[in-house]
This record gives sequence, C-alpha cells and structure tokens, in this order.
Amino acid sequence: MRKLFIIFLSATTLIVCSCTQKQADNEVFVKGGYFKNTKSSFYGQGGEIEDFYIGINEVTQKEWADVMVSNPSKFKGNDLPVETVSWYDCIEYCNKRSIKEGLSPYYTINKNKRDPLNDNDIDSLKWVVSYVIGANGYRLPTVMEWEYASGGGQLSKSFTYSGSDNLEEVGWHWRNSGDKYITGNWSYENIVANNCKTKTINSKKPNELGLYDMSGNVREWCWEWKKNPSEQRGRSWKGGGWIGIEMCCVSSYHSNFEASGKGEDMGFRICRNK
Repeated sequence: MRKLFIIFLSATTLIVCSCTQKQADNEVFVKGGYFKNTKSSFYGQGGEIEDFYIGINEVTQKEWADVMVSNPSKFKGNDLPVETVSWYDCIEYCNKRSIKEGLSPYYTINKNKRDPLNDNDIDSLKWVVSYVIGANGYRLPTVMEWEYASGGGQLSKSFTYSGSDNLEEVGWHWRNSGDKYITGNWSYENIVANNCKTKTINSKKPNELGLYDMSGNVREWCWEWKKNPSEQRGRSWKGGGWIGIEMCCVSSYHSNFEASGKGEDMGFRICRNK
C-alpha cells in the first residue's frame, strides 16, 4: 500500500511540475523594483513594480482560437498575432483562458450595466469591468508593468525601443512590414500598395528579458484609462504596430483607443500576478 502511495505521489508531482512548466514556457518572470531604464517616462518618478509574469509573445491566433473558437483577425496565420480585437474581447479571453487552465478569473464583467465612468461617445458597449484582488488568472498588464517589461526591467540597458536603439532589429512598423522598405512620409496608400501586414511572432530580436515584439507588430491593450488632450478618454495601448510610425514603437510612448474599437493592428499580450 505504501509503495502504491509513493508511486501515486510521484506521478502527481510529475503532472504538477509538467503543468507548471507548460505555463512557464510562454511566460517570462519579471523581477520587480524601480525603473532602471533612463528613457522611461516613469524613471525617477518612484512607483516600485511588484514581481509578475508576462507573455513572451503577443497572443497568437492559435492561442486565441483555442480559447475563443473563432478568429477575428484580418491577416490569418496560427503564428501571427491575433488582431481586430477590442479591449473587451481581451478581457473575456483572459477570463476564459484562466478557467480553461484551472486558474481563478481575474475580472468580473457586468454586461447589463453601463460604466458611469466611461464618457467615450464612440464606445458602443461600456461594460462594467473590475478586477478580483488575489485572483491568479490572466489579465492585461498595467501601463507601468508593460513599460517596465518593455524597457528590460532590472536588466535594462536603457534602450529607446524594446531591446535596441535600432528599431529595425526589434520591431515591425509601417516602413518594414511589407514587400519592401518604404521611405518618405507615412502614407496609407503606400502601406496598402506595399502589402504591409502583421508578421510571425518572435521573428525579430528579443529584449533584455527575452520578450518579443514590444516595439511593433501590433499595438497592445493595457488595463488603464487614458485621456489625450484632443481626444475622448479610452483604454491605454502601448508598443506601436505594423501600420504605425516609428514614434509609436518607442517603449515610453502611450496612447488610447475606445475600448470597443477593433483595429487590424490591435492585439495584446497576457500578464499574471506572481
């Protein structure tokens, strides 16, 4: 009986270790602390970051379809980042993936009430979304977490972009995401004619933490609200994208989009509490 128990215990341990390793395969542990990247908008401003996990890559279409069944992306491919997803879509994905993997959902979502704090006229949904303290499920990173990870965390070399001062080494943007490199001023007509689009994840150099595509490919949703002076308040995004200009790929750049918006360059990566 004792021998059977030991065998059972060993098998259980192997299963648990295997599951833990599987989760860790597409995540990076980010050691917390104060910002070391001198080019960060948070450098020298205080705001200590706690330890967390973040996805090595932007959520792929395969990862999305495995959880959500459908694939809303314009540019199809298992290893391309999912796009044309709203902030609300990403919140739902985080909860559904958490449940699928035996984690406690991080968000509570009320679709029957209108968020009184959401004054964006363009947002067609305005769901009330809040988070559960202590939940271990997947979530969107905060703006500070995203910028901290993009800037290399405690291993930062103070690059302008995520992993380099040379954007061509680490990022996909409007000039290099098509058939040939585009010169001159930004032009949507040139982008279309050049067949610009999303690119296979992890095909550029990683940053100091081993994270890919944090300067380009798709813009990445974050948790917080942001209001730009000339725009209505929306949910934050970071990281630039295949259709965007180089400035948007700078790690410190920060903008917003209505939470119900679904751009073909709008994606995300998952995050998780330690």
